[in-house]
Amino acid sequence: MNSDQPDFHLSTADRRRFSVALKKLLPIDSIIDDADRLVVYESDALNAHREIPWIVVLPDSISQVQEIMKLCSEYQVPVVARGAGTGLSGGAMPSSDGIVLGLAKFNSILAIDRDNLTARVEPGVTNLAVSDHVRPLGLYYAPDPSSQIACTIGGNIAENAGGVHCLKYGLTVHNVLQLKVVTPSGELITIGSTALDSSGYDLLATMIGSEGMLGVVVEVTVKLLPIPQTAKLVMAAFKSVVEAGDAVSAIISRGIIPAGLEMMDRMATKAVEEFVQVGYPLDAAAVLLCEVDGGVDEVDGHTEILTELLQKQGAYRVRVAQDEQERQELWRGRKSAFSAVGRISPDYLCMDGTIPRHRLGQVLEEISDLAESYRLQVANVFHAGDGNLHPLILYDANKADELRRAMQLGAEILELCVARGGTITGEHGVGIEKIDQMCVQFTEAEIAQFHQLKASFDPQGILNPGKAVPTLSRCREFSHRPVRNGAATS
Repeated sequence: MNSDQPDFHLSTADRRRFSVALKKLLPIDSIIDDADRLVVYESDALNAHREIPWIVVLPDSISQVQEIMKLCSEYQVPVVARGAGTGLSGGAMPSSDGIVLGLAKFNSILAIDRDNLTARVEPGVTNLAVSDHVRPLGLYYAPDPSSQIACTIGGNIAENAGGVHCLKYGLTVHNVLQLKVVTPSGELITIGSTALDSSGYDLLATMIGSEGMLGVVVEVTVKLLPIPQTAKLVMAAFKSVVEAGDAVSAIISRGIIPAGLEMMDRMATKAVEEFVQVGYPLDAAAVLLCEVDGGVDEVDGHTEILTELLQKQGAYRVRVAQDEQERQELWRGRKSAFSAVGRISPDYLCMDGTIPRHRLGQVLEEISDLAESYRLQVANVFHAGDGNLHPLILYDANKADELRRAMQLGAEILELCVARGGTITGEHGVGIEKIDQMCVQFTEAEIAQFHQLKASFDPQGILNPGKAVPTLSRCREFSHRPVRNGAATS
């Protein structure tokens, strides 16, 4: 099969006809086509890559989305669905020949089923808004990415977002029951079921994490959980990242599955403490945050075990949050990490790769060596419990060559994750940022299979083209690239 991306360039006459037809479908204030306002949509949070879209549309009903997709299918106009634009891999970067389908107006919580512990919501609802809405009922929505105050459920589905509590409660894919999806041809289909399982192929898991390449999600049924009776947070400080990494494996091996198990290195901890001042030790090479939740007796017992275990693993300081306010403050520091690092560097790239837990210390030391060879600094803050790394590569775009070196360093970190038995993404997706590293992780046969799956949903290839899955020709070119290393290319 031919894996090259289709040519979406329209003739001037077709562009005019498309625009006229679009204006018959939507009110004029739901169409953005002037240069000043289009700039807002030129990138997502990976703003090192930018492109101005041809048109942005802001529908407010499912029927409008269907008609838009029918029109784009007829004219073969590429479509990039967009939520809040908080993605970190360039997955929502538009095409200059295509439209951005903004779903910001789909922001309603449609129904709460308290008996069955579900919520039916539109894709433009923010992650945190779901938990805020059901908290008076003693319920919450478990996935909690750091951007949860701004990121939307639709975006969470596109990237299969996680968060600090995903170790125990799972990623988005584990917390969604059903989707309503508009296909590229404009059909409305339902995937999944409100029951615990549904027959046939698991199309729900296929859609979640597909980065907007298979369909446009217009409604979501999510699982809700009862708020745990209690929760306790333990903070531990270590003199080395290796000791902290070994402690992570020791906790899991002990049979305790924390609700959250996070790590920050010295640079990240210092940046956070200067920003929010929550009491992190500045002399620590690594800080672990370990939270357990559940019934009071269970939590008390696990907290006691954790305190002893962390000390045996080399923690020179162990602190248990004494009340809910202190627990929230310590988490506030962790969730402020990305913003805090933004205060100490003009720019940074937030990478996202996953490795086996038992190799945390080894890989962090290897990342440090790579950063030194590229003459760049890296702050590490990540979901230690499931080995999901978030190296923040600091650079200054105003200095010649720093962006290029930062991107090369990021690529080598991702390839290091694969070499150590991991993967190039944990929750941020591939987008355009990691598309070359897909060629490292997967064989040509596997990538060809991805293209066949994409074609079965989107035969014209109009949904988010050029993202996530590289062409076979791109991988062949990439495999013949010169061997890179920090010392030689910087």
